[in-house]
Amino acid sequence: MRNKILVTGGAGYIGSHTCIALHQAGYDIVVYDNLSNSSREALNRVSALIDKPIEFIQGDIRDADLLQEIFKAHQFFGVIHFAGLKAVGESVAKPLMYYSNNVSGTITLLEVMAAHKVKNFIFSSSATVYGDPETLPIDESFPRSCTNPYGQSKLAVEHILEDLAVSDNHWNLITLRYFNPVGAHSSGQIGEDPNDIPNNLMPYISQVAVGKLATLSVFGNDYPTVDGTGVRDYIHVTDLAKGHVDALRYAEQQTAPVGFMPINLGTGRGSSVLELVTAFTEATGKNVPYQFAARRAGDIASCYASADKAKELLGWQAKLDINDMCQDTWRWQSANPDGYKVT
Repeated sequence: MRNKILVTGGAGYIGSHTCIALHQAGYDIVVYDNLSNSSREALNRVSALIDKPIEFIQGDIRDADLLQEIFKAHQFFGVIHFAGLKAVGESVAKPLMYYSNNVSGTITLLEVMAAHKVKNFIFSSSATVYGDPETLPIDESFPRSCTNPYGQSKLAVEHILEDLAVSDNHWNLITLRYFNPVGAHSSGQIGEDPNDIPNNLMPYISQVAVGKLATLSVFGNDYPTVDGTGVRDYIHVTDLAKGHVDALRYAEQQTAPVGFMPINLGTGRGSSVLELVTAFTEATGKNVPYQFAARRAGDIASCYASADKAKELLGWQAKLDINDMCQDTWRWQSANPDGYKVT
């Protein structure tokens, strides 16, 4: 069966949106997630949105025995692998946890896939693998380096995938390097629900707007950018989800496996922190008080993608703009001030 997909980490922020996109494209999905940084409620809402139950298996990506059982029970065409820890600060404090989950877990998954001859793999990588680029925009040929264990874990997996492709030429190993995912589903039913204080800018802005947090801290106002604040390539999570479907379609259409293939998913445009704050206020009418703070170690001035390869190979490009990102984020946050917590 060429349309059954295992989605690891499918209850998370990007995974849950991708489940909707996969369903809309005609794929059957099985979600595997340990719920360490996600919510079963997210999948309940996805099921309601697509009007179909989702097969869900709770388990850890390092549990080889459980993965073996799942692959015996299903005939998967491929795997989309989101099951990774993703907080930079936490990775610095707990590097072994990050390498165990993100690297060892991926090796376990790939070993089980190989045993069952399932060799279509879409990997959730990150623009952090580019480190601090010398020029912009960033294309897939740029040198890679990382400044924290989270980024190193993504880069380590990329190296593993490259070596795997050399050793066995039957794999499609499509590595999607995300830039900065933001936004929420247009229904307002699913969105980003970080544990504790958000690590990422957009949920922090929206939690200030909804009154959960008092003030946005803007780290650094002396970068060589349009207004001194950091510039990033923000991409709507719905566009990002569609990129995974297009990557699967690409794998299906190939007459010969592509091996290791890295592809950027970004808009190709950068927005500063203050530009995003202004856009959010204009889109929602909500004021977002902010204060400047010292730069964070490891942060870079500017980062945005060249997305030409995604357009050329996958026929994919981002369609939603900053205004859409802000409106959808606010629709989610205002309807769910406490995220997925069920009271």
